Amino acid sequence: MLVGAALVVVKSSVSLREDQHAFAKALVVAGRFPSVSAVLQQGLELLQQQEADAQADRAALQVLLQQRANGAFISADQLRAKLAAQPR
Repeated sequence: MLVGAALVVVKSSVSLREDQHAFAKALVVAGRFPSVSAVLQQGLELLQQQEADAQADRAALQVLLQQRANGAFISADQLRAKLAAQPR
């Protein structure tokens, strides 16, 4: 959670499957992360980024669909003729 410009850490209890905990612990033992909490924080940051990317994609698709809906449509035959006329 961000408060002003400082990061505030909130303690939380989570439940992991045994294999998830073993994986996170292996990353810590390998020196990739300082703690299991750091592994989970990184996972959440990746999910946040993934969600932000998906939202941006949906917004861009919505704009594209709206542009297409407002644009001129051509029939399938007109499209085929147009494609056939293009040099290959």
